[in-house]
Amino acid sequence: MAIIETEATLHAAHRDNHTHRDVNGGWLRPAVFGAMDGLVSNLALMTGVAGGSVSHQTIVITGLAGLAAGAFSMAAGEYTSVASQRELVEAELDVERRELRKHPQDEERELAELYEARGVDAELAREVARQLSRDPEQALEIHAREELGIDPGDLPSPTVASVSSFGSFALGALLPVLPFLLGATALWPALLLALIGLFACGAIVAKVTARSWWYSGLRQLALGGAAAGVTYVLGSLFGTAVG
Repeated sequence: MAIIETEATLHAAHRDNHTHRDVNGGWLRPAVFGAMDGLVSNLALMTGVAGGSVSHQTIVITGLAGLAAGAFSMAAGEYTSVASQRELVEAELDVERRELRKHPQDEERELAELYEARGVDAELAREVARQLSRDPEQALEIHAREELGIDPGDLPSPTVASVSSFGSFALGALLPVLPFLLGATALWPALLLALIGLFACGAIVAKVTARSWWYSGLRQLALGGAAAGVTYVLGSLFGTAVG
């Protein structure tokens, strides 16, 4: 094992090994959720219809309709939810901004007490709070982080979340339809491609989490396969009952 001998080397090693990935960009969650949802929901929808012994054309139309409806629904829902969350945060920031303007000394004292509660000496906490409160925008950012747990300059974008969700859902939902569009007439190629896609999505997600790629891939494969199996059985039962 290499031994770090100098302070400069220590600083370089710390810098090179102490970087973090962006966890607040607003795109990862809707992209991952959209791809998974597109794959699972459209695969389950198509296997459910196929279980009812319908025609090849009906399965294709069902898959394409599920893709379009799901993608637009996901995009609209993601945009609305993220926009509502952002508006709520901005409203709370306005409250904090007014308090800083009307009661600057009280807010400075409040900030000092926060630092004291974290173990900073009282005199030093007051001095730090005083210096940080000189700039109103900086004071707002610090109060927002300390009291609300948010970064005013890094709020999630509704547009980014919506576009990510739409594109990823459409891509995921396309996989089970693709074999039929390329000429397949049986269900198994679509099922095989979708299950491979589910495993791949799970494995890719593991790259940005602490889970192993095979565990994440198998977990998603099992969940998607179970959903497809259940809907196929239900489609068969309903098809027999209706027929």
